Amino acid sequence: MRKVSNEKLAKLRQLSTAEGVISALAFDQRGALRKMMAKHQTEAPTVAQMEELKCLVSEELTKYASSILLDPEFGLPAVKVKDENAGLLLAYEKTGYDATSTSRLPDCLVEWSAKRLKEAGSDAVKFLLYYDVDGDEYVNLQKQAYIERIGSECEAEDMPFFLEILTYDEKIADNGSVEFAKVKPRKVNEAMKLFSEPRFNVDVLKMEVPVNMNYVEGYSEGEVVYTKEEAAQHFRDQDASSALPYIYLSAGVSSKLFQETLEFAAEAGAKFNGVLCGRATWAGSVPVYIEKGSQAAREWLASQGRQNIEELNEVLERTATPWTDKLAAK
Repeated sequence: MRKVSNEKLAKLRQLSTAEGVISALAFDQRGALRKMMAKHQTEAPTVAQMEELKCLVSEELTKYASSILLDPEFGLPAVKVKDENAGLLLAYEKTGYDATSTSRLPDCLVEWSAKRLKEAGSDAVKFLLYYDVDGDEYVNLQKQAYIERIGSECEAEDMPFFLEILTYDEKIADNGSVEFAKVKPRKVNEAMKLFSEPRFNVDVLKMEVPVNMNYVEGYSEGEVVYTKEEAAQHFRDQDASSALPYIYLSAGVSSKLFQETLEFAAEAGAKFNGVLCGRATWAGSVPVYIEKGSQAAREWLASQGRQNIEELNEVLERTATPWTDKLAAK
């Protein structure tokens, strides 16, 4: 059991439900949000548009979430309108990666630090890392050292460190392919095992599920890569790969599929501790906002957005376990 400071424990409780489950809303998208908006308008999305939509989502949906993840580039106005009971995570990484290289080296927002994120009111630091466990050894050494630095920064500031790991393969271009689906369980679970080591000072892992559910028997409309039992075993292997609290990211899948995935994970025996769910909750508001305006988007969020998050909360009540079982005070 990892031991953390009382200050960290207090911040983690602020990010969680009374039962110790993290039911967090993720809206730290920047590059992805621009692309989503650009599909519905001819001109480039503006800073004002991105900030306004983040504010709308924060104001309408944090009433039903334990916390919200935002970015300090476009999300600070949204911090001011979140529900006062909702916790706050702020992202520390630059958005995207260099597409001309397979390295996907990490990079912090250069004008921010764990101290500054804390001063901005955040209850935790979130950092996204792209990682290929079978990739270039020197590239991976650099990534490991980078995470060690951030972990040490967070320890110095008594800030919970949420590490989000997105796996990939340097030789496979399409993460949605059958080829990647076959290697994904190893990529996800080995990366989770590695960054659970004490040297990284990670407090909570934000993880992908270890399979592509679109290729699971009973969920696939085409080729099957995993039988249900094989998929269930991958979830059990993931759970066994770390003693740290871990939460699932929605990875842009539909709200329905994400909920079904959580049910599948729990039935398999995964003791996950909540979610940081983004597009599965609010993505439908983007075309409404662009095409019909802010009031229509607010109405969509207050109805369909709320329904998405409340349905997810109901699933979490049945499936997630408290992170308090895995962390203790120093």
